[in-house]
Amino acid sequence: MLAFSALVAGSFSLGAQVANEIAPAALNAVRFATAATLMGILIVLRGGVGAAVSALVAPWRYGILGALFAIYFVSMFEGLKTAPPVSAAAVFTLTPVLSAGFGWLLLRQRMGGRIALALMLGAMGALWVIFRADISAFLAFEVGVGEAIYFWGCVAHAAYTPMVRKLNRGEPLLVFTFWTLAATALIIGVYGWGDLVATDWGALRPLVWLTLGYVAVIASALTVFLTQFATMRLPSSKVMAYTYLTPSWVLIWEMALGQPLPPLFVLAGVGLTIAALILLLKD
Repeated sequence: MLAFSALVAGSFSLGAQVANEIAPAALNAVRFATAATLMGILIVLRGGVGAAVSALVAPWRYGILGALFAIYFVSMFEGLKTAPPVSAAAVFTLTPVLSAGFGWLLLRQRMGGRIALALMLGAMGALWVIFRADISAFLAFEVGVGEAIYFWGCVAHAAYTPMVRKLNRGEPLLVFTFWTLAATALIIGVYGWGDLVATDWGALRPLVWLTLGYVAVIASALTVFLTQFATMRLPSSKVMAYTYLTPSWVLIWEMALGQPLPPLFVLAGVGLTIAALILLLKD
């Protein structure tokens, strides 16, 4: 999950730079089709075709997971059209609170006082960044349009985490990941067929293709596998705790890409999210 938080942060910084150049549905349909293909090739090379066919029992499970992923990723790129990468990453850090709620609802996972405190601290840090450290904006609940769109995607992502454990029937993680990616590609492809056909793929600049390659291989195939690996071994709230590092990683990505950083006062919220992570990881 530490690797997950660093890798997923790149999609915020890269995605923000190309979000207005390609339709979110078109980008994500190709992204997940590519990720599913790569995962399928890996399964074939490892001799797991039989396991993949056997895992098709109750395929509706992958439909549910794919729908949740589709909502999350399309809303993310829609949100990044207007939301700054650090603010979007702060919205993402609300997922542990939401995930803990879904963990109780779906799996009856309970949390102690320390975890509740950590989730509260993390949520406060996230809100501090989202509202740009402006108390009046918070009191008036002036949320940016991009942040609001992306929030509903984060609700879907939070439900996805405990849903993996609930729906997995002992399938190998590679196989389970493959069918989840394939279902996501199919759902987004159907939803965004018009965008796929309308996109002038030959006219896209190299950075768009670089971003597409990154989100397909690194921020899809690899991070989905990492999340599912962790979800089968950790409580939902602890899995998502690592998302608290995402704004910090995004700051590093932004510096590497030469982008301006938020004011120092706003970055105090990032410090709160790191404090939340330390509390959550304590045994």
